[in-house]
Amino acid sequence: MIEAYKRLWPDRQGVQRIKTQDELETSIRVELNDELTHPRVRKSVNEKLELAIERIDESALTEEEQAALIQLYKKLAAQ
Repeated sequence: MIEAYKRLWPDRQGVQRIKTQDELETSIRVELNDELTHPRVRKSVNEKLELAIERIDESALTEEEQAALIQLYKKLAAQ
């Protein structure tokens, strides 16, 4: 799952340093909460989830990798 995430975001700063499942989940939470964006222009968790799912669907990842990543994103968004 970590390697699939790295291939999904090859140019995103910090992604290539992810080594554990906890680090992966932390990175996804930061993305879903739009924490790296100025507060006035942040998108909701649901909007960020939709954008992530769209990116995953359009990626060159295998169907199994896509399904696993989408499931993880949905799980973390629900928390």
